[in-house]
Amino acid sequence: MSGAAPTSRRALLQAAGAATLLAACKPRWSDAQDTAHIQGSFTGIQQERGHRLRDTKAWPAPAVSHTTRVLIAGGGVAGLSAARALRLRGVQDFALLELEDEAGGNARGGAVAGIACPLGAHYLPVPGDDLPDVQDLLQELGLRRRVAGRWEIDERHLCHSPQERLFMNGAWQEGLLPMQDVGADTLAQYRRFASLVNDARKAATWRIPAARTPHTPFKQALATLTLERYLNQQGLTDPHLRWYLDYCCRDDYGAGMGTVSAWAGMHYFASRHGFHVPGQETAEREGLLTWPEGNGWLTRRMAEPLGERLHTGQLVLRVEQGKHGVAVDAFNTRTQQVERWQAEQVIVALPLFVAARVLQNSPGFLRERAARTVYAPWLVANIHIARPLNDRPGPAPSWDNVLYGDAQTAPGLGYVDAMHQSLHPVPGATVLTYYRALGGVAGGPGAGRAQLMEQPWETWRDGIVRELSAAHPDLASKATRMDITRYGHAMAIPVPDAQGRGGQMPPAHGRIRFAHSDWAGYSVFEEAFAAGHAAGQA
Repeated sequence: MSGAAPTSRRALLQAAGAATLLAACKPRWSDAQDTAHIQGSFTGIQQERGHRLRDTKAWPAPAVSHTTRVLIAGGGVAGLSAARALRLRGVQDFALLELEDEAGGNARGGAVAGIACPLGAHYLPVPGDDLPDVQDLLQELGLRRRVAGRWEIDERHLCHSPQERLFMNGAWQEGLLPMQDVGADTLAQYRRFASLVNDARKAATWRIPAARTPHTPFKQALATLTLERYLNQQGLTDPHLRWYLDYCCRDDYGAGMGTVSAWAGMHYFASRHGFHVPGQETAEREGLLTWPEGNGWLTRRMAEPLGERLHTGQLVLRVEQGKHGVAVDAFNTRTQQVERWQAEQVIVALPLFVAARVLQNSPGFLRERAARTVYAPWLVANIHIARPLNDRPGPAPSWDNVLYGDAQTAPGLGYVDAMHQSLHPVPGATVLTYYRALGGVAGGPGAGRAQLMEQPWETWRDGIVRELSAAHPDLASKATRMDITRYGHAMAIPVPDAQGRGGQMPPAHGRIRFAHSDWAGYSVFEEAFAAGHAAGQA
């Protein structure tokens, strides 16, 4: 991230972009403006399927029976990774059950008006040597290859520059750390937090996946308090720093720094690129792999080799371990019948709250962890834009575009541009993928979940257009469609935990193994992939 532009450069930009500035200074979108032409719907998740597990009191007896050596319950990244590990070991007799019509979980992709876009997770940091399993996946998919004795990433899949920008004080700036017109006190607090991150990296080892590093007393002390409380203890009160750290927590964990633990807040920086004050970077930051459909590019390719072993539209109802195997009952949403699977081994790659419900005579560690796990609801809106938007002064449109503001003016996390990776020489129609985490709304995640499910699509549409129109007043006139995906339990929030951070994967339970990012409390691709890979190998 770079610093604020000097005054002469800013004046030059304003003079050169006078026409753009005039267009951008038109009155902001208001409730009175007609948005009826923006069509769309809720899409991507079949909410009623999962709710049937909660609401149905009794299910009919199984009408169909199947047998397999290994059954995987759950087709998110962890389940797909487990299936890949089985294939690599030569185990071909397995089946994977997935609730939705496509595997991938929170890392699926879609399309609006023929333009591919993400329905959830949208990038993967280039993995280092701490993640050999993910490196192997990239090599298998042709993204990583050895050239002249060195490993190289196919640059066509790296995020193009410019990567990110922030809308603040009526203009855009490079990078997401607020730098426009900030004073010496703010910069001093930036440097102070950078020192704390550096000290944390010296005091302990921070890696992804978290289970591969020891949980030290230093980490445990951070795990018992919120990041907000930790900042208070350190005297870090600057509003710009706090906005940025709150944004990072909402972006990675689904809730703000008043909810997320200080361990998670430090892990965000210490496990990857550190915290750098613009102008003081000491090393090049890692690259990002991204695609128009986000991480759906990865999950679709992980699912392709499964063929008929992938069974979608399957609601897992019951998992019961017996003396000679494991019985799994699942409701087939296509045939409307309950089917029974008999397996020698089962990998449960389901969210903890679901696993605890369906596993009969579940072990105490599963029930205890499920009871302590708090989930963040999320909303993802894909907005089709017929023509390029007028832009405000500052850096050019980027892949990641974020608006600075409080919970009322800018409650979202900004948007990514699906066509940013395109090599088309003339900008045209695109899809903006907008994200909002609702784990930190007033009343907590439960209130956010209720808001997510009860608020009409039209209300969401108008609120999102109103928010983004601060930076793009012409958004309403150029948007044609908005498809919204709702995740009621998108990710486990790493809240303060006096009993331990919980990053360690659980032991096997007889013939049952577990694989899901919930166990790490950190819902990222690398954590889910590592959990599934370990379960599949075991």
